[in-house]
Amino acid sequence: MKAARPFDWRHTPGLSTFTAIIMLFFYAPLLILVIYSFNANQLVTVWSGFSLHWFADVAANADIRRAAVNSIIIAIAATIASTVIATAGALALERGKLRFGRATVTAMIALPLIVPEIIVAIMTLIFFSMVGMHNGLVNLIIAHTVFCIPFALLPVQARLRDMGGALEEAARDLYASEWQLFRRVTLPLLMPAISAGALMAFVVSLDDFLISLMVSGAGSTTLPVYVYGMMRLGVTPEVNAISTILLAVSLVFVTASLLIGRRSQKAEQ
Repeated sequence: MKAARPFDWRHTPGLSTFTAIIMLFFYAPLLILVIYSFNANQLVTVWSGFSLHWFADVAANADIRRAAVNSIIIAIAATIASTVIATAGALALERGKLRFGRATVTAMIALPLIVPEIIVAIMTLIFFSMVGMHNGLVNLIIAHTVFCIPFALLPVQARLRDMGGALEEAARDLYASEWQLFRRVTLPLLMPAISAGALMAFVVSLDDFLISLMVSGAGSTTLPVYVYGMMRLGVTPEVNAISTILLAVSLVFVTASLLIGRRSQKAEQ
């Protein structure tokens, strides 16, 4: 009697076709947006030739440049702050003496990933109103830092779990101080995870819309919020051009994060 073949979900009939349809549904709008950002026609849906005219208009627009500078300043500051806090938090959770409640603390830190962002944005706005903080960019940096901490923490925490404590114990056996242990052993081993988390935090902060919309004040408008204001009058070629630029920047940083993570895994092997 012929033995039955074990079930393999990868050989499910129609799976490849269904996957192709889903991928097309997700990425076709992005591809269309990028193509029409190079459209010479002022009408978004009418193609009349290739042109970089709209990118030049975006670069020449002082308000767009100001919003882009605000986004970059906020993203850099939030990335640095969230990465430092996340690294310290991961070390405390994985190498500290916390015996009880470690899973609860980790869940609380990761809460912004679970709770809808609109709730986080509203509660952040209420908090700043209650304490009387109306400092524009400072408020946005604080809000983005809190929101980005989980993105920077989880890779570092996972790296600490994977690397174990053998090398650190060996350094202690060689009479290394805690500072020498951190600077010469722990930190170099964590750098790929720290870099990957920082890149993800930067992208999340740069592209954030809801928190920026709720918290931003006069003079602290970010680029996504500015694009939303432009779209109230309809989608224009300038909106397509800005979206293409943001998409390209996000892809570069996400790809860099993935490459750093893969290089770290290869180094371990």
